[in-house]
Amino acid sequence: YRLTYDQAVAPTTERGPVGCGRAHTATTYLVGELDTVVDGHLLAVDAARVQDQVAEECPARLGRFLGATPAQLRLTSLRAVWFSPTLEQADTGQSWFRCDVIALAREGRLASLDGRLAGALRTPDGRRRFGICGTARPDAPGFARVICSAPHTWRALTSYDVKGDAYPGGAALQTAAQAPCQAAAKAVAADPLDYEWGYDWPTREQWLAGQHYGLCWAPDA
Repeated sequence: YRLTYDQAVAPTTERGPVGCGRAHTATTYLVGELDTVVDGHLLAVDAARVQDQVAEECPARLGRFLGATPAQLRLTSLRAVWFSPTLEQADTGQSWFRCDVIALAREGRLASLDGRLAGALRTPDGRRRFGICGTARPDAPGFARVICSAPHTWRALTSYDVKGDAYPGGAALQTAAQAPCQAAAKAVAADPLDYEWGYDWPTREQWLAGQHYGLCWAPDA
């Protein structure tokens, strides 16, 4: 599909497909059937319980399609988006859902895709092409995340997990990041006595959405 960013994050879509050999920004990797009946009652297609089903199923199946572990998937610009019928379509009996994969060129903009994405992350070259990179050090003014196929100076090396249910706050998140991120940068440094490293951490909004990890960064030669 040839989608804009706003079209990709919308709950429904009426865009027609294009061939994968043509310019496009989204690839469908799963189509399924919504479970709209609970305890004998028919739920609306936009009911929270119905939409939660899709929001769980599509991200869970993305890694298998791309050939990546959850840890590898964290370090890429590839994301799952999903669609379900409009209320008007549901009234005619439609109950499908569709999972697409997109690549973020940078915040709010999709990257163009070429060819097919099945198994795209099975190789180091694929993981590098679709990796998460930065235009500067993560804490520098003007820093922006970009796909690694775009010009960049820093690269996300690995991720680190943060334990707990409540949002820890910036100070605790920085403390959690320092040891693993310094070790990750040291491991790839040409000189283990002279190297740079950085990190980011989830915002409160991202934490509430389920992202309980941050990324470790280092300059990318």
